[in-house]
Amino acid sequence: MTMTSTMRDHISAAPHRSLFLAGALQGVLTVLWWVFDLTGRYAIAGSATTWSIAPTWAHAFLMVYGFFPFFILGFLFTTYPNWMNGDKVKPREYMATSLLMALGVVLFYAGLLTHKVVIIMGVEIMLVGWGVAVYVLFRILLGTPAQDKRHARVTSAALLMGWLGLAAYLGWLVTEVPAALDFARHAGIWFFLLPIVLTVSHRMIPFFSSRVLDNYEMVRPYWMLWLMLACIVVHGCLQWLEMTAYLWIVDFPLAACAIYLSYRWGFLRSFKVSLLAVLHVSFAWLGVSMLLYGIQSLVYQLSGNMLLGLAPLHALAIGYFASMVLAMASRVTLGHSGRPLELDRFTWLLFLGFQAAAALRVLADIVPAIAPMFYVAAGLAWLICFVLWAAKYAPIYWRQRVDGKPG
Repeated sequence: MTMTSTMRDHISAAPHRSLFLAGALQGVLTVLWWVFDLTGRYAIAGSATTWSIAPTWAHAFLMVYGFFPFFILGFLFTTYPNWMNGDKVKPREYMATSLLMALGVVLFYAGLLTHKVVIIMGVEIMLVGWGVAVYVLFRILLGTPAQDKRHARVTSAALLMGWLGLAAYLGWLVTEVPAALDFARHAGIWFFLLPIVLTVSHRMIPFFSSRVLDNYEMVRPYWMLWLMLACIVVHGCLQWLEMTAYLWIVDFPLAACAIYLSYRWGFLRSFKVSLLAVLHVSFAWLGVSMLLYGIQSLVYQLSGNMLLGLAPLHALAIGYFASMVLAMASRVTLGHSGRPLELDRFTWLLFLGFQAAAALRVLADIVPAIAPMFYVAAGLAWLICFVLWAAKYAPIYWRQRVDGKPG
């Protein structure tokens, strides 16, 4: 057997391998492209480049629909059969999703340099790949015996909303109708990413904490999850309708719930185990981001001033979503490669560096005078951390498990 075919066999040996590998590459490429665009646009290095669509909307798409979904789908393909005692996802199914999504992203980049038609082709192919995932995960959800499926129902519905958001983005590319782009932007954050990441946090953080912390009381209030999800959906609808002045009504309760859960889940105690602490630190950003959203909305209602710009969004997207991706992907990669569930000092330092990227990007909007340099600094901090993370973890996806077990 050749080295190439051996690598191919290892990459297709488990659902998370190919999808996490693509996600790791995208974590580097999407921000590399964005830093290149920013440095040219602000004349920091080189000159401005002309793309086939507005770079802001390309950046939003690549982050929301072209980066996070690889990790989310790799995680859900792995956990759904375990959560619901269902059949394992077949290699042809998860490899189809992975290859179609990856091909779509490649065409998206090619289209940015050439013509919008190529971008449209790429997004169409991504829709098909995402559709395979929706079909497979809904089949497991609906086909397994009656049991507690509350978390899985939420993540499945959110995944479908993500598919609809992707379809809306395609609609905008074809028609240039602004309403389609608005739906794609807000659905991606509020109806897809946040419901999934929150629900996975609600299920996994107290569970993982109970496994390693002594005398740990597992607190997992479902009424609070439903309240938070309701606040998230209302926020998304209000933002979609441009009713910014009323966001604080749901943002402050959402922030209060998140801060309460951080406390009850043992934020301070989690630092005894770094592999657990990265999950708790990531989750803490949810409370911070929603507090910023609430403050911004209230100030806007009182003065008409958008005081914090995009700071709340980046606290959420980089601080919570991207940090949680790094934390959870590190854990899954270690556990499913036969390695000890221990975070080494190098990965811990990378994670702390990534927190600096989030903080820099938030500060860039709070203090506009320093914005251009901080935009680039945040991008470079992300790039350095993600390149080093990918260099460490990506090779695991094309190598055999160290314990010799299948998968």
